[in-house]
Amino acid sequence: MNDFDLNPPGEQIALLMKRIYERGMTTTSGGNLSIRDEEGCIWISPAGVDKGTLRTADVVCVRPDGTVLGPHKPSSEYPFHKAIYEARPDLRAILHAHPAALVAFSIVRVIPDTRIIPQAKDVCGTVGYAPYAMPGSKQLGEKIALRFKEGFDCVLLENHGVVCGGGSMLEAYHRFETLDFCARLHVQASQLGKVHLLDDKQLALLHQNKNYLPEFTPRFHTTREKELRRTMRDLIHRAYDRQIMTSTEGTLSARLDDNTFLITPYGMDRRYIDIADIVVVQDGRREVGKLPSRSVIVHKTIYDQHPQINAIVTAQPPNVMAFGVTDRRFDVRTIPESYIVLQDVPKIPFGVQYTDEAWLAGMLSKTCPVLLLDNDAILATGSSAIQAYDRLEVAEFTASSIIEALPLGTLAGMNDQQVEELRKHFLS
Repeated sequence: MNDFDLNPPGEQIALLMKRIYERGMTTTSGGNLSIRDEEGCIWISPAGVDKGTLRTADVVCVRPDGTVLGPHKPSSEYPFHKAIYEARPDLRAILHAHPAALVAFSIVRVIPDTRIIPQAKDVCGTVGYAPYAMPGSKQLGEKIALRFKEGFDCVLLENHGVVCGGGSMLEAYHRFETLDFCARLHVQASQLGKVHLLDDKQLALLHQNKNYLPEFTPRFHTTREKELRRTMRDLIHRAYDRQIMTSTEGTLSARLDDNTFLITPYGMDRRYIDIADIVVVQDGRREVGKLPSRSVIVHKTIYDQHPQINAIVTAQPPNVMAFGVTDRRFDVRTIPESYIVLQDVPKIPFGVQYTDEAWLAGMLSKTCPVLLLDNDAILATGSSAIQAYDRLEVAEFTASSIIEALPLGTLAGMNDQQVEELRKHFLS
C-alpha cells in the first residue's frame, strides 16, 4: 500500500477529481469517481457539484443496504459503478470521465491502441468497448459491467467517454491517464503521417528487469545529495504539471560523483515522488529497499562514457512523441533558440535502449545532446539537471510549433548558412 491509499476514500476522490480537472480531462459537470471500501460501502462523487471545487465533505457514501450518507445525491452514474463492482469483486475503484481525445475515439467508434508506447499495454491492458445506452440507465450499467466481467480494466463507451477500474483509486487513475495519453498521441501523430505500433517482441523488451541491481546501504547522505534530491523532486513535479511527464512515465537522474548518481524510482506516480523516494545508484548497486527506473542501465552507461554529462531526463511529451511514433523527422531548425538548445535530434530505432546501451550512449556528444527514441521517449542530457530539463521543455515547445504550423502553409526552417552562423557564434 502506498501513502496515497492511506487517505480516506472521500479525500482520495476529491484529490484525484481536482487532478483530473486541472489536467483538462473533465469539465465542471462531467465525470465521476468511486471507491468500494472493506465494509462494502461505495464512496462516490456527487451529482450536480462543481468538479473543479469538489471537497472531501461533498463525497457521498452509499452503504450496502442502500442508505446514502452525505449532503448530496450520489452521481447519476452510480448504477453502473455498482454493477461493475458486482461483476468484478477484485476492483476497489472506478473512474469515469470524458476527456476530449477519448471522446473523439468514442464518436468514430475506434478503440485507441495501447501498443503505441511501451508501458501503456502493461498499465491499461487491452481496451474493451461498450455499445451506447442512455446515461444513468440500467442498460448502460449492464453493458459496461459485461465488458469488465470479461476481464477488461478499461472500457471505451460508444458516444460517451471511458471507464477505468483498478485495485486502488490511484491504479484506476493511472490507467485512465495513460489511455488518454495514448489517444492524444494518436491524434497528434496522425497529423504527421502513419502511426507505428509496437509488436509483441518489441513490447517484451520492457520486461528484462535490468533495474534489479545488487543492493547497498549508504553510510550517510551529503548536503549536496540532499540538495540534488530536492532539485530533482521539484523538476519532476514541474514536468508533470506542464504535462511533459505522465504519472507512469518519465525519468530524471543526476550525477553525484564519478561512480554515483541519483535516479527516479520505478513504479511511483511522478506527481507524488518525494525526496526520500529518489534512489542512489553507486558502483552498479542500488540503495537498499528501493527499485530504480528501468532506464537505470542506459543512464549509467551514458555517465560512464561521458564525464561532462551530469544529468539525464527521459520523458514522453506528447508533441515530441508524435514525431517519435511516425516517420516524420523532428527538424528543430525552426527558431534560433531551438537549435542552440537542442542542435540536431537524431531518431534511434526502438529496442536499442534495451539491447545495446553502449551504442546508444555513443550517439551522444557535445554536438548531439538529445536523442529521440522511436515509440518510447526523448532523451535529453545536460551539464546540470536544469539544463537537461530545459532541453526537454524546448523540444516540446518546438514540436508543438511545428504541428501547429502544418495547417498554415509550407514549413520554412532556417537554412544551412543561418545554422552555421548559430554554431559559430553560440556553439563553438
